[in-house]
Amino acid sequence: MDLLRSLPLGLYLEQPQTWLHKIDPRVKFIWLMSFLTTYTFANNEWRMLLVVLLVLTTLISGIPRRVWQQPQQMTGLLLFAFLVFAIGCITPDGLGLHYQSRLPAYQVVTTPAAQQANSAVSPSVSTPYLTSQVVKNKQPKGKTYNYTLFEIAWFKITRRSFDLALRLSTILFTVLYSTNLYLITTAPEEITAAIENLMHPLRKFKLPITEITLTLTLSLRFIPLVLEEIQNLIRAVMTRAINWKKLGFKSAIKIWLVVIERLLENLLLRAEQMASAMTVRGFTSPNQHKVLWHDLKLKRRDWVAIIILALFWGVRLIFGNEVS
Repeated sequence: MDLLRSLPLGLYLEQPQTWLHKIDPRVKFIWLMSFLTTYTFANNEWRMLLVVLLVLTTLISGIPRRVWQQPQQMTGLLLFAFLVFAIGCITPDGLGLHYQSRLPAYQVVTTPAAQQANSAVSPSVSTPYLTSQVVKNKQPKGKTYNYTLFEIAWFKITRRSFDLALRLSTILFTVLYSTNLYLITTAPEEITAAIENLMHPLRKFKLPITEITLTLTLSLRFIPLVLEEIQNLIRAVMTRAINWKKLGFKSAIKIWLVVIERLLENLLLRAEQMASAMTVRGFTSPNQHKVLWHDLKLKRRDWVAIIILALFWGVRLIFGNEVS
């Protein structure tokens, strides 16, 4: 078992250097935030467009096929999103419940149009509030309306369940894969440099921006070390061929507590070694030791990406709003 290879989600891809690698990390960070924010209050067409844009960007970026076809990358996330969509479609939407009116049957005033709308939702629904909402929001003019899109025996797909399934599956893929695509095409040093540059105006409020970015860089560098320590300890336990059935529950818990204690000791030792290395190199404070993360300069391809981003937001504001 190799955790560093079996968990490649979000690990930086050093080679080959695609055009996504060469774009300024600040521009890519703003693009990432745009993908994560334009999803809110958007219609289903825009949500599907975000998924298509992410897939097309991966295909035309030049990222090797062996990378995005792995189960933890785009192919696996697409399959996971499709399973979430399929489960969400056949899940009850909550509107098919048997509602009981507060008033007696002879005091409930309903119109023929209201009765027809109730029967479209559920034959037993007679709530005036639900009826008015269905007639007001769901009944298109000049068209026949069917709340149930597909039904065979217990297999039933309604408009609300389809809408909820589409929202959930697209947001899962958009949030996970947009972040993953940013991480595999941007080095940790570039990420911290972009964040420090974008947070530079906050220095007026006397916030420790350099310390925050340095902590972020060390944490990104520390993740592979944690995976390596866990991997080594698990291999050490497996090589001893322990018979867990004969040990019992209490003995097994004691062994794993010893392993966890050893893991913490190794991680603290690694952290101490990193601190000693920084001290030897003369790093005492950001004021005395200037950290040059990355030379950030906007080039022609970055300005093209900014122009496309402006068009992206324009299309979102004009055509992507959810109709209430």
